[in-house]
Amino acid sequence: MTARAALLLSLALAGLLPAATAALGQAGAAPAVVPLPPVPPSRSGLDTDALKSDLRGTEEAQKRLRAELETAKGDRGRLNQMLVETATRTRAVEQQLIDVEGRIGMLDGSATDLNASLAKRRGVLAQVLAALMRMGREPPPALLMRPDDALDAVRSAILLGALLPELRVEAETLAADLSELSRVRGELTAARDSLTRLKAELDDDRKRLSLLVTERQRRQAEEQPVPPAERSQAETVAKATGDVHDLVTRLETEVGPSARAADAAKAVTRPVEPGKPDLTALRNPARITPAIAFSQAKGLLPLPVAGVTVKTFGAPDSVGGAEKGMTIATRAGAPVTAPADGWVVYAGPFRSYGQLLIINAGGGYHILMAGMERITVDLGQFVLAGEPVGVMGGLSRTAGPAARSAVVPASSQVAGQAAGQAPSVVPAGGLRFGNEAGAALGQPQLYVEFRKDGISIDPTPWWAATDSQKVRG
Repeated sequence: MTARAALLLSLALAGLLPAATAALGQAGAAPAVVPLPPVPPSRSGLDTDALKSDLRGTEEAQKRLRAELETAKGDRGRLNQMLVETATRTRAVEQQLIDVEGRIGMLDGSATDLNASLAKRRGVLAQVLAALMRMGREPPPALLMRPDDALDAVRSAILLGALLPELRVEAETLAADLSELSRVRGELTAARDSLTRLKAELDDDRKRLSLLVTERQRRQAEEQPVPPAERSQAETVAKATGDVHDLVTRLETEVGPSARAADAAKAVTRPVEPGKPDLTALRNPARITPAIAFSQAKGLLPLPVAGVTVKTFGAPDSVGGAEKGMTIATRAGAPVTAPADGWVVYAGPFRSYGQLLIINAGGGYHILMAGMERITVDLGQFVLAGEPVGVMGGLSRTAGPAARSAVVPASSQVAGQAAGQAPSVVPAGGLRFGNEAGAALGQPQLYVEFRKDGISIDPTPWWAATDSQKVRG
């Protein structure tokens, strides 16, 4: 078998000959990048049937929810259970979306690298194949008639024979790259289908959660209304106070709802026994006091929002100190839930924290959360672990004691999980996580701080390791 025949056979076995031959038609031109499968063309006009179907589905879902609310009328426990279950499901879908969006980001990067590799190899291979095809069109001359040309032909054959093993390796590498690109394309298609499904689920859950929160606050306003004067007094105290410790102290002594909440927290005395706490009380969604002592809830509390931790307690902050809490980068509009049972002693703006929520968890413990666009609970209100208390916005605002007031568009996202990756732009509401610096450039961020007797403490020991261990109402 000649060197040319062996090379062509190697390429044919590798499945690369058609692609390489096609590249020859563009001799002299820059190698083209292998494109991803084309995006299906968008149809012009509106799909009225689909819109009507979606509208009917939404109306039916709202009717079912209204029926459930009517059934739960006067049943605080049932409403709380619906709130916690919906918020838990929403948080789970949010986390799945984060994982899928991160996966899509990595697959996109892999596809780009493979396309570049293929383009580079295809250019070299095209030149070699072009030479071989020219040789095929001009067979070697007879030795007796044209000895000089024959000598050149022999030298070319010797050179090609030496190159053949390297070309076979190149062909096998190309075959592997093409196979990997095909796999990546398949995974991208599956991931994008999953993304579409999860977004539809999330949209339904958020609508349901919004209706439930509205109903809860309506009942709260009827049963435990906060007079405008007391609300105004809380805002005045917040404006006149310099730090969180003084804010809590003044609120719990000077503002009616906050003072009553603090008294209720002090009145609850639960013995701290060695070993695991009794979790039976957690099954009662109608409870009006914490199910277990906060000090015994270590390893049981659910994170208040789905996302990725970008700053941890004790890490260096931007002003030469140490972080007093933790910061979680979230998706735009993500619901925020209470990490533990407790009473709301403050809900409103406070200096660099932005919208600040303070929950008295009893036993001298307070939970601070900042960075939300909107808080959905009121002064003096008792909330359960996992119950929705706020909503993240669509802009990034670094919240916390050393916060800066700069905000940037939510379209500037965080790419990948590996440190050192640059942030990339994804659709509004999407999320691709990576390094801490990237997260600070785009995603909404929730700041969470635990305090014991006014001193910041590390919240890490309190978070549940797995979903099955999380406290739920």
